[in-house]
Amino acid sequence: MAESKGRPGSAGQRPTGGDKAVIGGRKQYFRRKKVCRFCVEKIDDINYKDIKLLHGFVAERGKIVPRRISGVCAPHQRRVTDAIKKARNIALLPFASSF
Repeated sequence: MAESKGRPGSAGQRPTGGDKAVIGGRKQYFRRKKVCRFCVEKIDDINYKDIKLLHGFVAERGKIVPRRISGVCAPHQRRVTDAIKKARNIALLPFASSF
């Protein structure tokens, strides 16, 4: 069989940065469940003028961070996206980073 050198075979073998568990002499990685920080802190209103909050959901290239990475639930991700778009339109946040 042809064996690739660079990557592990399946997604279950890749290190995810989560916790390690040793089962049967092998290390197995498992990912922690991400919890929506807006639900935990009970924040209902996401204001487009709150640049410090919104800046954490924008990547350094200017893209909106996806839900699977940020760990925000779907309703709050929609509100964050709308707030970022409003902040971009009134020039509080950049559309893209400068090179």
